[in-house]
Amino acid sequence: MQSIADVRAACAALPHSQETFPFDATTLVFKVGGKMYALTDLQSDPVTLSLKVRPEQGDDLRAAHPAIAPGYHLHKRHWVTLTLDGSLPPGLDQALLAGSHALVVSGLTRAVRAELGL
Repeated sequence: MQSIADVRAACAALPHSQETFPFDATTLVFKVGGKMYALTDLQSDPVTLSLKVRPEQGDDLRAAHPAIAPGYHLHKRHWVTLTLDGSLPPGLDQALLAGSHALVVSGLTRAVRAELGL
């Protein structure tokens, strides 16, 4: 992923993903079951993507990849911000996006998961 269009397409491919703008007109937030799992700034160059991770995974990712930083304006233990400048290993951004979605789905109530068919 290197463009906003790539991010939108990748998120749209995940089950029950919704695009929202709850903060302002340039911060695109992706939610599942009403909970945020990814966000990006439409004006950032290069494109950045913030994703939810398990705390221990975030520490390892930040140590291993200069393009992964603590979540910008987010809880630093639970979120990372990826700079999508082509420097990450192929597929890592997609895997982290899918993992963020799965992490949020696992935290939804049983009733919400059932309602969504997840």
